[in-house]
Amino acid sequence: MSEKPLTPIEIGLTAAIVAIEDHEPLVLTARGGDGLAGLPFGPFDAPSHRTFEIGLRAWVEAQAGLRLGYVEQLYTFGDRGRHAEAGDTGAHMVSIGYLALTRAAEGAASAASFEPWYRFFPWEDWREAPPAIIARDIIPALTKWAEEETPETTRALPRRDRVRFYFGLEGAAWDEERVLDRYELLYEAGLVEEARRDGRPAAQARTALPALGTSMRFDHRRILATGIARLRAKLKYRPVVFELLPAEFTLTELQYTVEAISGRHLHKQNFRRLVETEALVEPTGVMSTQTGGRPAALYRFRRDVLQERPAPGLRVRSRR
Repeated sequence: MSEKPLTPIEIGLTAAIVAIEDHEPLVLTARGGDGLAGLPFGPFDAPSHRTFEIGLRAWVEAQAGLRLGYVEQLYTFGDRGRHAEAGDTGAHMVSIGYLALTRAAEGAASAASFEPWYRFFPWEDWREAPPAIIARDIIPALTKWAEEETPETTRALPRRDRVRFYFGLEGAAWDEERVLDRYELLYEAGLVEEARRDGRPAAQARTALPALGTSMRFDHRRILATGIARLRAKLKYRPVVFELLPAEFTLTELQYTVEAISGRHLHKQNFRRLVETEALVEPTGVMSTQTGGRPAALYRFRRDVLQERPAPGLRVRSRR
């Protein structure tokens, strides 16, 4: 009896490369022949690269002209069909996702460009106010989808509760770290373009989809959501924010950077008290005259904090 031949598997490396410019969080993208933005992606070459991270750094520098700073592995993305087209019989692509931080948003090669990450996730930017897209488009569509749930559901939480918890409704708090949960809920409900492309029944049943952010190639928006969620969580117990700032910065620049990542507005005085309490920075003794107003003191990251306690970060609280 002949055995069915095994499908070959290829390993790729996909990077959500983040930078901050003009107080906006940016992610490096490249446009494919289909016109869709995608995250930088390259194969893992085992003979040439001893580790996945070495391979990632090498091809990002070769293809995008960037030397990465902080790099962290996120997750392995290997769902069937994630890179396949109908009728494909080639190797199955498994991608190892990474979060990478860089200070050089202007250094990318011409084939790639940095785009605001809130272009892909407009419902995640609460810095000015709750995004209008939530009440106008998302909640009505999710509410209707939740009402269609049958009693035979096998999920621990019914649809209505997940909508309430993930989007901060009916007294539930908005949790900025639930970026992936919110995106996957929209995907499950068939409300994003990726769900239609993947043939999700909920999307196929709809006559039209709301314009919920810019879609990305393959499952790259899911990978980016995973990276944003990880970075927002990491802010609170690791000093990763300083990987996105110049060596010397003002406290206002630090606050704007934290706000850009978290998508939340922070109370200025409370934030400065937190920075002082956490002792993450130290003054340089130099004043900056490039703030557009009164000269402001310049600070730098105080590296001794890494030896002083195991989880130095900024446990920020927003106004909302």
